[in-house]
Amino acid sequence: MTPPHISPGTPARLDASAYQAAELLLRHNRRRLVRGGEITPRWIDGGARFWYAVDAAEGTRFVLVDPEAGTREPAFDHDKVAAALAEASGQQVDARALPIAALDVLTGPPGGDSGGSGDVEFDAFGERWRCRADGSACERVPGPPPTGPLEARSPDGRLAVFRRGHDLWVRSLEDGGERPLTSDGDADHDYGASPDFFMYSPFLKRLGLPHAPPAVAWSPDSTRVLTHRTVQDGVRLTHLVEAAPAGGGEPRLVTLRQPYPGDERLPEAELVVLDVATGAAVPAGAEPEAMPTMSPILLRWAWWSEDGSAVHYLSRSRDARTLRLRRLDPATGEVTTLVEESGATRVEPSQRLDRPHLVRVLSGGGSGGGSGGDSGGDEVLWYSQRDGWGHLYLYDARTGELRHQVTSGEWAVQEILHVDEARRVVTFTASGLVPDDPYRRTVCRAGLDGSGVERITGDDLDHAAVVPPGGGYVVDTASTTGTPPVTRVLGRDGSVLVELERADITGLVAAGWSAPERFRVKAADGRTDVYGVLHRPHGFDPARRYPVLHHLYPFPAVTRVSPSFDPGWHGYDAEAVAALGFVVIALDGRGTPGRSKEFHDASYRRLGDGGLDDHVAALRELGADRPWMDLDRVGVFGISAGGHAAVRAMLGHPDVFTVGVAEAGPHDARFGDPGTTEAYNGPYDEETYAAASNVDLADRLAGRLLLVHGGLDTQVSPHQTLRLAERLIAADKDFELLVVPGADHVFAGYEHYVNRRKWDFLVRHLLGVEPPRDHRLTPVPPGS
Repeated sequence: MTPPHISPGTPARLDASAYQAAELLLRHNRRRLVRGGEITPRWIDGGARFWYAVDAAEGTRFVLVDPEAGTREPAFDHDKVAAALAEASGQQVDARALPIAALDVLTGPPGGDSGGSGDVEFDAFGERWRCRADGSACERVPGPPPTGPLEARSPDGRLAVFRRGHDLWVRSLEDGGERPLTSDGDADHDYGASPDFFMYSPFLKRLGLPHAPPAVAWSPDSTRVLTHRTVQDGVRLTHLVEAAPAGGGEPRLVTLRQPYPGDERLPEAELVVLDVATGAAVPAGAEPEAMPTMSPILLRWAWWSEDGSAVHYLSRSRDARTLRLRRLDPATGEVTTLVEESGATRVEPSQRLDRPHLVRVLSGGGSGGGSGGDSGGDEVLWYSQRDGWGHLYLYDARTGELRHQVTSGEWAVQEILHVDEARRVVTFTASGLVPDDPYRRTVCRAGLDGSGVERITGDDLDHAAVVPPGGGYVVDTASTTGTPPVTRVLGRDGSVLVELERADITGLVAAGWSAPERFRVKAADGRTDVYGVLHRPHGFDPARRYPVLHHLYPFPAVTRVSPSFDPGWHGYDAEAVAALGFVVIALDGRGTPGRSKEFHDASYRRLGDGGLDDHVAALRELGADRPWMDLDRVGVFGISAGGHAAVRAMLGHPDVFTVGVAEAGPHDARFGDPGTTEAYNGPYDEETYAAASNVDLADRLAGRLLLVHGGLDTQVSPHQTLRLAERLIAADKDFELLVVPGADHVFAGYEHYVNRRKWDFLVRHLLGVEPPRDHRLTPVPPGS
């Protein structure tokens, strides 16, 4: 009998329907198969009410919510507003896909001039419109022209800051007048710039943008701008070749200022406050901040206090072992240190780089109202792992002395949702409170006096939550890897005030998806529990034996496996290849974040091995009681840090991993990004960094390997893969190499081609059949 998806005949060939099913589960397609799975609240009246947009069966719907009243209703009559807009604009308008942006719901009290139903304002067809919510009228309204993606609009909506050349300029949104804010910028000392790899990435150029947005932050009163002069003189120059520039022409040399670990010179940010009216500059009276990766302003590591009286910023030593919170006086430039902590390894304001830092400056004494914002500051709520777990501590901002620990226990604070200074309560999410899964988040609150922690959500689901600026309630989305999301508004005691959405996954199931198995196994030490997910192949038959693919991303800054229904950025790739006929495994081994400090520090100064012993132990334990897992046919694949780990898995465990695909891998830490590399692999020394190199182990390759890299990858230079290829050739090893000349780090614009080539390789060498004949994937729309 021919297995599912395999066309009869010789040689055996995978049916094109398998690729079609896999393509449906890729990131840009899968999100359309889940309706109502995620919402983004847009606060009204300081958060007393909010609206959101949701993808429903009848099209995009705009919903207005009043938590106190417990109501959820359409923000306006979609059909009638569509008709009124069509009549007023002379354009065709589809009520299922309203062409509106920048929506404002202007609600009024019952019985007022608006009758409680209010109006809506939005941008459409390049103009601003105001419509009655009942669709009885729609008219153009005056308003400032929209700002572009490279402009930073002031809070009062009157001005926008942008870059011109190497300087910052300001534009009036009322009359269009422009004038410079700075005039002394040059190529090595420009204003509001991030390091070159991010500032001038090919991905931005594909979107039609010459560079990244300027690194600026407006003061709350719209009178001043926080930015930095970016100093890059003396930083190492590296080079790429743009083989086929857009529009034609000869190959072009692309030169980047891009340091390596151990280099003396890194890009630096000299913080400065600019007075918008006068152009006066107040530089920070402190040493510049090292900036190897991205602007501290864009990272939100530098921010204005809510009352505009101060700028606060996080300052970390190059070895990442000392972290300081500093206060910058915007009038004088004086800089003072409020809190400082040092440790034997990294001291971090959050374990994960993809989540906001957990530091708040408070007014102190309970006089700050309940906004949860950041004030000029008498107290600091500080995150630390000093007791082995990630917890909150309260400091006196005036003396820098610790008052007391706010939270404690063998669990970890993950996000601060809100600080209510009037009630002296902090609301946050924490992991480690669910007995069966240390990664699932629970919504909690604790007294700032350290009086104890209460759970707001009492179940064992994972909770992604947000709180409005004024506090009072929680917008909570609860799910697990196999439980579709349900979004509700919860009161302070966890009671349900109003249910908002239940995700509809009908389309996802119809595409062949099934819930992954969440598993727990022992690490290589035989004691530590580690967790992951297993995706069964489509059309799973337990009587068959399936090849196994291990999807890796063991980078110490983020977890690979999401605890929620959304599989996360990397998870979509794993779901997709399961459709091709593979069992797919993903794991968070020791050395990754989200748990204890000890668990996380297992990777410190061991960036090269990626905790792969834990992954091998997991495969063997899982396969012991799952006879349908064929451990004689195990492959591995991943991108970026996962690409490095895929190659290291084949070099370090050739008896386990026989087929691999490595995309955009940083294969030699000695020539990589100094920011994250030095933070996680420690200060540079040749022995430690050589141990993290795949290049030096190239002669160990035994299996079939496909290396893929973008020719214009400014984040992980293609020379990383080419260095490995050169050493493989020197060792007389067979491998395949795909360089995509115009591609960046994530192959934007080339995803369809790279995915097909990757799938073809895995199907041919691990599944043991030929890929579909002449099948092509659809290009991904820009920005998807």
